Amino acid sequence: MLDVLRNIVLEVNAAESLDEVLTIIVSRVRMAMGTEVCSVYMRDRQEARYIFRATEGLNPDQVGKASLAPGEGLVGLVAEREEPVNLEDAERHPNFQLLPDIGEEPFHAFLGVPIIHQRMVLGVLVVQQKERRRFDESEEAFLVTMSAQLAGVIAHALVTGEVPDETNPQRDHMYSRISGVPGAPGVALGTAVVVSPVSDLYAVPRMIAEDRRAELRAFKRALSQVRIDIEAVAESLRDKLSPEDLALFDVYIGILDDSTIGGEVAALIKAGQWAQGALAQVMIEHIRHFEAMEHSYLRERAVDVKDLGERVLGYLQAEQREDQSFPDQTILVSEELTASMLGEIPRERLAGLVSVRGSSNSHVAILARAMGVPTVMGAVDLPYTRMRDMTLVVDGYNGNVHVNPTPPIQRRFQEIADQDVELNRDLEALRELPCVTQDDERLTLWVNTGLMADVARSLERGAEGVGLYRTEVTFLMRERFPSEEEQRQIYREQLEAFAPCPVTMRTLDVGGDKALPYFPIEEANPFLGWRGIRVTLDHPEILLAQVRAMLKANVGLGNLRIMLPMVSNIPELEEALALVYRSHRELEEEGIEATLPPIGVMVEVPSAVYQARALARRVDFLSVGSNDLTQYLLAVDRNNARVSDLYHAFHPAVLEALSQVAQGARAEGKQVSICGELAGNPMASVLLLAMGYDVLSMNATSLPRVKRAVRAITASDARRIWQEVRGLDSGAEVRERLDRFLSERDLRQIVPAPLD
Repeated sequence: MLDVLRNIVLEVNAAESLDEVLTIIVSRVRMAMGTEVCSVYMRDRQEARYIFRATEGLNPDQVGKASLAPGEGLVGLVAEREEPVNLEDAERHPNFQLLPDIGEEPFHAFLGVPIIHQRMVLGVLVVQQKERRRFDESEEAFLVTMSAQLAGVIAHALVTGEVPDETNPQRDHMYSRISGVPGAPGVALGTAVVVSPVSDLYAVPRMIAEDRRAELRAFKRALSQVRIDIEAVAESLRDKLSPEDLALFDVYIGILDDSTIGGEVAALIKAGQWAQGALAQVMIEHIRHFEAMEHSYLRERAVDVKDLGERVLGYLQAEQREDQSFPDQTILVSEELTASMLGEIPRERLAGLVSVRGSSNSHVAILARAMGVPTVMGAVDLPYTRMRDMTLVVDGYNGNVHVNPTPPIQRRFQEIADQDVELNRDLEALRELPCVTQDDERLTLWVNTGLMADVARSLERGAEGVGLYRTEVTFLMRERFPSEEEQRQIYREQLEAFAPCPVTMRTLDVGGDKALPYFPIEEANPFLGWRGIRVTLDHPEILLAQVRAMLKANVGLGNLRIMLPMVSNIPELEEALALVYRSHRELEEEGIEATLPPIGVMVEVPSAVYQARALARRVDFLSVGSNDLTQYLLAVDRNNARVSDLYHAFHPAVLEALSQVAQGARAEGKQVSICGELAGNPMASVLLLAMGYDVLSMNATSLPRVKRAVRAITASDARRIWQEVRGLDSGAEVRERLDRFLSERDLRQIVPAPLD
């Protein structure tokens, strides 16, 4: 049965449309299970009915016509209960209802399973048989597996408009909202431009050719270039390979002939597809054909076909990039955005970014925050290859992508974008003013940086220092470890830019969702694995060189602070401190007058919360990384859009942990700061002030909003509301109470809360 499932999945993934997928499913499932009927009913979102959408064994003339309401008939019962219904004699069930003219009278056995995607029932998959019998457990499990496979395909089809409204056949693209992860704050409205990674057949977007002849000429030029490449390789190996081995290169070239794959691609181009899309479709079809073969030798030929396709695609992409044009409000969409993709578009035309893969810590997300471009990462359910020219709204505050938004939704988001511009203009007046409450309690506002591009924006918004300088960005932007001198120069630039204000440099923090291409860390559970200080303690040469570079860069300036990430216990901290002290001694022995700067610990894991006071006793300051701390406390991957609704920074457990860290630091007379996303939330700033935090460090965009909130309240009010929300049981209740608190003080407009 596993082989059958695998082959069906391969066919489904190769299908070009939802109708083709449904035809494959009903045909192959019926055959695999040996049943007489297999049908799919799909929910119409406007009518809230389950439409008879595809069948093998019943009357095909009723496809698209017959339908059932939720709870109506056995299909409606399956949808309502959201679980399989397996009956030996369907007509005896009280919910049984015979649909007229559908032709199911002779069939008694019934098994229906819901098609569910992200808690929403999209349809029902049904098999039926004349014989009175219950389908066994293996058959039920098989059908459940098929429904899960179908769910993702239907979800994509809903976004791209392939699921028509039967009551309105003229309607094509429907409004959908795709959940992702906030990458960079802000709201952007614009037109999707899909960019694909170099030579990735599976990421080629679907497009209609504007000039078929030009596309055909481009394809033939690419074929010629690949033939030349292969012939050159064969010639260079002629003295090293036998004639039999050299013959393989002739086979390679032959695959591209007009009589084989090359001809199939040309035919699709002539039918209207652009060259890249036609190539991808044909090559993927052949790759999957080889992958499905039983013989291992033939299965391995899939690699050869894929290599050929990617070679041709590389030439096509190179030519296409030269002619790429971008609309005024471009929303750049890709499976995985890269820094080089951003470099291809004029900055004045770039409105927003959407990446199917990646996290809020991705290099692109860091760049986007520095550039002030609203961004959503990890939009896993977005069928990005079909997004070209669609209207999108990027909600970088909540991590949502709105596809084909209705006019009212567009107007609402445009209002928010306009309000952002107006608010930022109004907040400019606060730049030179201190962040102090109305009863004279001071709160220091710093920024998180990683690039020199962050510096100007930070200083423009009145930053008083840097609470988190992500040194890993320097490592991420290279193809090798940067040398000590290269690091020194980069750190010196950052320290000079903010001098005399303090700059807190975090030692290398890789692992988890931050991987260096030249230092890969492959783990089953990277967030609980080898990351942060664990990596640099195992490789002291990395930490020693980095600390030496920091200390050298600080000579004559004196505004450096060093912070150690992902510390989970005291021995770990003591070992890291010993390496820092060793670096300092080495420089003194070399005659370099390097001052030992303040050293701190990032509190990011629950164990550090409970040992906050013991940690504070050994260092000069504590700084909470609220993003990681929240995900570890709640056991929720913050970069996984499927569980993002469970990630709640105002969860009572998170707030109590933050309070405990502040108490531990203050008990030892040490400074305590916070540098996660929570620090940049005006709502949270009220609570953090009340808890006793000295410094909030955030992205530059958030700084004026937080300053506005703090200057509009009293510290005594903040402490009162903190005591009040401590008695609440959920993050939603806490947020609601804080929202009311700010609204009462006419501060509601500074809290980004776009339409969900």
